[in-house]
Amino acid sequence: MTMLVNAIVMLGMLVIVPLGLRLIGAPGPVLLSRFWPLLAAPGAVALWLPRGPVATVLAAVYALSTVALALCAPVRLRHTRSLAPAEIATLTALVTPAVAGTALVAERSGHRLFGFDLEILALTVPHFHFAGFAAALVAGLVSRASDGPAGRFAALSVPSGTLLVLAGYFVNDVAELAGALVLTAGMWVVALLTWRHIRTATGERLGRALLAVSAAVLVATMLLALSWAVGEATGLPHPNLAWMAATHGLGNALGFALCSVLAWQRLTRTTVEPLRKAPAPVPNT
Repeated sequence: MTMLVNAIVMLGMLVIVPLGLRLIGAPGPVLLSRFWPLLAAPGAVALWLPRGPVATVLAAVYALSTVALALCAPVRLRHTRSLAPAEIATLTALVTPAVAGTALVAERSGHRLFGFDLEILALTVPHFHFAGFAAALVAGLVSRASDGPAGRFAALSVPSGTLLVLAGYFVNDVAELAGALVLTAGMWVVALLTWRHIRTATGERLGRALLAVSAAVLVATMLLALSWAVGEATGLPHPNLAWMAATHGLGNALGFALCSVLAWQRLTRTTVEPLRKAPAPVPNT
């Protein structure tokens, strides 16, 4: 499982985050997006080294980059002065990699941060790259493209669901289940809006195909996540972590996150270019 998880994390670090940052647009981490693969490379190397000082230092380089990314959130908020659901999702995307970076440093150093097992810390890293960054980013883009109650719910479900799941780490499995329910419902709405509205609104064939794959995969992977959360909370039979990494994790990484960011890269160059723009700042009065 370790090799698979490491490969998934590398995809998030080196591909999903830099491509996703380009979709955020100004005001945002424009400079960071250009150099992100270089900043993420030490963290990717740290994944494959034995736990110890060298791996910890390399992981810390990546963690500092994620902290710099998180600091872009208040800068963006000060500029946009907007707490619209789509903007909240975008701010969430900027902040969540810092959770992954912190977990990576702790795991690579062998430190049980907050008492969590090292295996849980290792799985926190991909979770906050994909269920955090990628899901929040895509939900925000979908919300802007399909402005309405469903789109707003989808955008808010990612930050709220992610916070509940994170709280569940500290509280109990019931809180984690509540987060999984919110996150699953929101991502299913993202899949529905993507399939019915975003996909059909573009004449770009490859973009439509990528969006179709991302929507279909998202339905299946979130069902797996929900089954695991229900099993953890109730004791009912459910997939183990190795099976979840091979199905839910790999599916989210390739089928949802990669297909989504590639599709939105194509769409923002053609039919939905205005979606890259942040809300206009409120004039001073």
